[in-house]
Amino acid sequence: MLISSPMGWNSWDCWGAAANEEIIRRNAEYMAKNLKQFGYEYVVLDIEWSEPTAAGHDYHPFAELCMDEYSRLIPAENRFPSSKGGKGFAPLAEYIHSLGLKFGLHIMRGIPRQAVHNNTKIFGTEKRARDIAKTNSICYWNTEMYGVDTDKEGARAYYDSIFALYASWGVDFIKCDDIAREMPHAESELIMLSEALHGCGREMVLSLSPGPAPLEKAELFKQVSNMWRITDDFWDKWELLYDMFDRTQKWCTHTGAGHYPDADMLPVGAVRQVYGEDNRTGFTEDEQYTMLTLWSIFRSPLMIGGELPKTDSFTLSLLTNTDILKMHKNSRHAHQLWRKEIDGVEHILWVAQNAEGGTYLAVFNAGDRDSVIDIPLSDAEISGKFKVRELWSGKEFEAEDIIKAEIAAHGAKAYLVL
Repeated sequence: MLISSPMGWNSWDCWGAAANEEIIRRNAEYMAKNLKQFGYEYVVLDIEWSEPTAAGHDYHPFAELCMDEYSRLIPAENRFPSSKGGKGFAPLAEYIHSLGLKFGLHIMRGIPRQAVHNNTKIFGTEKRARDIAKTNSICYWNTEMYGVDTDKEGARAYYDSIFALYASWGVDFIKCDDIAREMPHAESELIMLSEALHGCGREMVLSLSPGPAPLEKAELFKQVSNMWRITDDFWDKWELLYDMFDRTQKWCTHTGAGHYPDADMLPVGAVRQVYGEDNRTGFTEDEQYTMLTLWSIFRSPLMIGGELPKTDSFTLSLLTNTDILKMHKNSRHAHQLWRKEIDGVEHILWVAQNAEGGTYLAVFNAGDRDSVIDIPLSDAEISGKFKVRELWSGKEFEAEDIIKAEIAAHGAKAYLVL
């Protein structure tokens, strides 16, 4: 049973649709050696693994996909050679498991259009692909799938069959795309998909994309999935990070054991490698502190986006700060306390209870110049003299009634008050 917010790596930010077996293996090897001990465990292959010619962040419209006789997509053997002979992703998953890690896979909602056009069989039923397709339910940014009509006989058999296949491969994590924001028209399909996943006999995390997921469906997402995107693709731009303060504030009450609003991947380190091996995140170091602080107190999943073997010392220190990761694990009831201008600079204060005792405070400078501010502890409804630890620096000090914070532009400080 999933208890903590998932941590791992996803291939999208660095490789788009072009990830292959060698890329997945080397990133898994780096994680096992350098990140597993800090809680990172999921290695997730993103979109287009069945498309033999996929080469970047763009898609090839109506490309021929690799598919078995039962309308189920299978790995492109030229990109995933260990899948030859009908083995699918089982050998790759087995290798990742041998490293003490877990294997994740991206899928799209629905049934391949290719299957519908060829009217191929569906495992476990006499119905065929054309019988269950909802051809007016399509993804506007990808041409590969039709929705599944859940009222049609054979629809559940199709979803049961794909999750039985993933279970036989040893998949531990499913990222289902074209579904989180497709409410209400895809709601019955989401429920059927979730029931099939949870009935397949293998425990798998269910992650829903893309966002923004509609807030009014929060209770549904909590019942059927483990994490769901609250944003469209998040990239290394300050305006997108700034916008995340609004999104997390709206969703913070829906974080709990086994279900986590997802602020999306962390575009840190060597991103967009498919376009050039010298590409690195566009975030400043201070903006990265802000991102990790907000994601951690909010308990968003921490899915690294950069090419792991190219991780520099700063990025590694950012991702492995034990106090910040402990906040990610132990933060409870996190929420924004206030957002206001102080000396002409916008500041934002979050608070959370520490499951092991004490109070977390995270203060953000959303302005364009450095600042020095006093944070009244009474704002968090605590008063008196306390021991305080600043989590990024490890600096410890005593504070009585206020904490004085020096914060860089677009930066953050995080405190544990005991």
